[in-house]
Amino acid sequence: MPTLIQYVATGRRKSATARVFLRPGAGKFTINGREMEQYFTTVGARAAVKQPLLATETADKFDVLVNADGGGVLGQAGAVRLGLARALCEFNAELRGKLKSEGFLTRDAREHERKKYGQKGARKRFQFSKR
Repeated sequence: MPTLIQYVATGRRKSATARVFLRPGAGKFTINGREMEQYFTTVGARAAVKQPLLATETADKFDVLVNADGGGVLGQAGAVRLGLARALCEFNAELRGKLKSEGFLTRDAREHERKKYGQKGARKRFQFSKR
């Protein structure tokens, strides 16, 4: 039985986590068992996910299998993008410079700020009345 060649990496964004499996193939993109067009319905999310592959010109060389969990659609797209960039670095370390200069290897550390008690939201307050 031939061994399966794959490159595995994890990406995170907000509260979303994505495990990315990069396998040699023809460019098929599967996220949680669904095609990318069905999972990410917005054009912006699809474009964000494909950016590392397009930057390194490897879009048609790999099949991408993703397990995404937590967060929202755009958070998961960001997590997939980071995981994909890390998996490409695992495949070929020479791609790291290009991915790093494009900013795909940077973990976006911004998280959701919690709502504070006695207030309307994280930053918004109720209207102040002097009298």
